[in-house]
Amino acid sequence: MNSLPRRTFLRQSLATAASTVALVGRGMAAPSETINAAVIGLGSRGMLLAKEAASVPGVKITWLIDPDTSHAKNGLKIAPDAKVAQDMREALDDKDVDVVIIATCNHWHCLAAIWACEAGKDVYVEKPLGHSIVEQRRLIEVSEHYKRIVQVGTQQRSDHIQEEIREYLHGEKALGEIQYIRANRYGLREPVPVAQGKCKIPSSVDYDLWCGPAEKRELTRKNLHYDWHWDWNTGNGEMGNWGVHILDDVRNVGLADKVGLPKRLLVGGGRMIWKDGGETPNVHFAYYDTGSIPVLFDLTNLPIKPGSKAAPGYMGTRSGYTVHCEGGRYSGGRGGGAAYDNDNKRIRKFSGSGGKGHMANFIDAVRQQKRSLLKADVLQGHYSSAWCELANVGYKAGGAYSKDAAIEVNRSKSSWEELVDQANERLVAHGVSLDDPKIKLSPVLELDPQSERFTGKMGEAANQHLACNYRKGFELPEVG
Repeated sequence: MNSLPRRTFLRQSLATAASTVALVGRGMAAPSETINAAVIGLGSRGMLLAKEAASVPGVKITWLIDPDTSHAKNGLKIAPDAKVAQDMREALDDKDVDVVIIATCNHWHCLAAIWACEAGKDVYVEKPLGHSIVEQRRLIEVSEHYKRIVQVGTQQRSDHIQEEIREYLHGEKALGEIQYIRANRYGLREPVPVAQGKCKIPSSVDYDLWCGPAEKRELTRKNLHYDWHWDWNTGNGEMGNWGVHILDDVRNVGLADKVGLPKRLLVGGGRMIWKDGGETPNVHFAYYDTGSIPVLFDLTNLPIKPGSKAAPGYMGTRSGYTVHCEGGRYSGGRGGGAAYDNDNKRIRKFSGSGGKGHMANFIDAVRQQKRSLLKADVLQGHYSSAWCELANVGYKAGGAYSKDAAIEVNRSKSSWEELVDQANERLVAHGVSLDDPKIKLSPVLELDPQSERFTGKMGEAANQHLACNYRKGFELPEVG
């Protein structure tokens, strides 16, 4: 914590020199010059990103940062000459670091990225962009102020197939007008193991740094790592895990990036069946009113029936989306999909890479110092992450479930009622239903896309969940 005053000083001094940093920083160097990278967060995802970065010609990993020293040591297998530290601020204070790659827990994403921008670094940050809508917007403002390049880890945007599918649906209108989009995440999870007593923090972990801006609390779950996803204090649940990828596809391909945020939404869900150490819903569904094309999202981590290892599906997808059109449908997900006519005959197949060139795209934008080259810039990452966070906010602000209230948002479309009925049927297979007291349902929430806040009396309770609380010493910095 001793370097916090230095960080404040650095932030203030850089505020007056931001334009100079942008013009003469190492990012403007010739393409042959080495780009020095610091990787922050070296769990499973961080290790994959480190490998991707190291494979890009001209990139050298010079710092490996993780509050868990055992994770950082694993990174030495990829970058044996890199410096190792638990505190990211050591790397941010190194003037020779050009880019920062962030794969921390979600609650660290925005603060780490903001600190990096203040230190004159360009940033690659894993999805979701942040832990709340408010901090994501702050990061956008900071990145613009310091003229930094920020790429978000929705890697499928670097897959050429995305543009082909979008052109097929919107340019050619090959399937006619789009009527609605149904997206889904049907991926099995196991219950989060509960600790016998208190969670034992590994001796290799600086727990204060690991918590950072989040509340420093005793944990009831068994495992510190990964299971933080299902804890509201540090994660965004499955909606903010896989949901970001799927809803980013919906926005990019299904809506042709014409919709930033929805205008209305209704959300339901709960944590069902499991008596475990997690908090976030394992059953979650949302209706998004975009003002044009309705978007329906359905999520479950439960199998089709007790004891089964099979996940549900919809139109051939488990983690994907289906664009329903007048003349047929497109069903797909990461790496491609297929178009079908109204007789369910496949008429075109699309195949891609899933976005393997995403890190290279980031480095190319850094070398040329052109944010316009990014496939997943910070604004698009914010919007796609925000759709998931809105669903989480709706759940937190929800009350008792009733089917009449659930389908009230759109009674004219049987597709939404069909989704609700299917969610209920899956629970009935486990001996419960949506009428269970654990299921919550939000009111229909009106959103002002400009202010990014809910409006009206119904929105007052929801607005309380739009921002996070930050521990002393890890507060969200102001811009400039």
